[in-house]
Amino acid sequence: MKKIVRFQIISFIVVCIVGTLLHFTFEWSGNNRIVAAFSSTNESTWEHLKLVFYPMLIMTVIGYFYLGKDVKNYLCAKTLGIIYAISFIVIFFYTYTGIIGKNFAFLDIGSFFVAVILGEFITYRLLLTNFVCNKRFAFIVLVVLLLCFVLFTYAPPEIGLFRDPISNGFGIQ
Repeated sequence: MKKIVRFQIISFIVVCIVGTLLHFTFEWSGNNRIVAAFSSTNESTWEHLKLVFYPMLIMTVIGYFYLGKDVKNYLCAKTLGIIYAISFIVIFFYTYTGIIGKNFAFLDIGSFFVAVILGEFITYRLLLTNFVCNKRFAFIVLVVLLLCFVLFTYAPPEIGLFRDPISNGFGIQ
């Protein structure tokens, strides 16, 4: 139990730090198209989901070697934590902007941290239960999400989730 708590706290800290940095890495790289695959390339909601997804995925892989052998539901719990975190951001953003009519940076930034807390907490709670799902299915879900993040970086659908509110464009500008 202490091992799980310790790892989840470290995971939360790492995800917050790395996720914050990923907001700037595309620009810092001189708009490198390879860096674009895992960095926010514009201000669309989709691109901001990368800030949660990639650090949580990295911590999932690291944690697999640290906890995965001892905790049978590890991959399932981490996958659900990631899904809850990215879902929270989308639901929160579109709900509050739909009600208020505009977005506020402090709420967007705050929702990132709340999403990470939520994702890591759900993971933690699931790790302490006997909850079991198909590990292969959880792995496939993570791979599909990864492929979507990469693919939609370069060829985003022209729907609101992918629209950059600043340029009103889609994808890498």
